Amino acid sequence: MLKKFSIDYIAMPRNNTRVFTHLTDDPVEAEEFLMHLLSANARIKEIRHDGNILTGHQFDKMLKVAAERVASRMLAESLAVDGAEIKNRFGFAA
Repeated sequence: MLKKFSIDYIAMPRNNTRVFTHLTDDPVEAEEFLMHLLSANARIKEIRHDGNILTGHQFDKMLKVAAERVASRMLAESLAVDGAEIKNRFGFAA
């Protein structure tokens, strides 16, 4: 049976060309894994949902949400403020 989300990525793109795949049925886990990949400067090759490749707007939307959450966490930690203040000051989700 296919997993709901499949994320293909290259862990260290400057030194490596091997593509790895992360599989999960949980959309929250998929988003958190994308956050990890963004933070680690990994190359995200492809995201599939129910076996269908996400393209254009769908692909960009998943990455945008993950990037905003990464930025929100970084700001909250660097400024020692809570999620509500980050949302108020910067517009990122808490």
